[in-house]
Amino acid sequence: MVCIRKATLEDLLAMQACNLFCLPENYQMKYYFYHILSWPQLLYVAEDYNGKIVGYVLAKMEEESTECHGHITSLAVLRTHRKLGLATKLMTAAQNAMEQVYGAEYVSLHVRKSNRAAFNLYTETLGYKIHDVEAKYYADGEDAYDMRKQLKGKKQHHHHHHHHHGGGCCSAIAKPEEKVAPVEGKAE
Repeated sequence: MVCIRKATLEDLLAMQACNLFCLPENYQMKYYFYHILSWPQLLYVAEDYNGKIVGYVLAKMEEESTECHGHITSLAVLRTHRKLGLATKLMTAAQNAMEQVYGAEYVSLHVRKSNRAAFNLYTETLGYKIHDVEAKYYADGEDAYDMRKQLKGKKQHHHHHHHHHGGGCCSAIAKPEEKVAPVEGKAE
């Protein structure tokens, strides 16, 4: 049995090892730290019954754009654990967190034009659409599909309107149980 759970700091080395094993796009450890420190709700791992990490999703919020949206940085599942629906579960977990925690309007990702298995997962199973083609996006010169999936976005967060959460788009939406101090600050 393989379980999907939120990643912790202790998982990052195993996530990097899984990435090195599966994909030609590799990252320095500091990039994994940057993700988990900035968006801890968006990293998930697939862990088998021996406690081995057999897949992961590395995701983030894009802050520089006008619309609040999430981005899938990297997704991988070990060849030994393919066809179990793990990629779908990892992606769904990250997408749901983007929507629920950050109010993301859509999710973006890049995929190699030649990667039919990934392309089919994104289009057929997960409902992504091609938004654009980025020529020579990859280090070896291959083009990428820039893909997007619409989420329901901020609409369901209207009951939070009395909370003040700074940071504008893509800041985590305060949960009702967290006492958020009013911005004005009461005189004691």
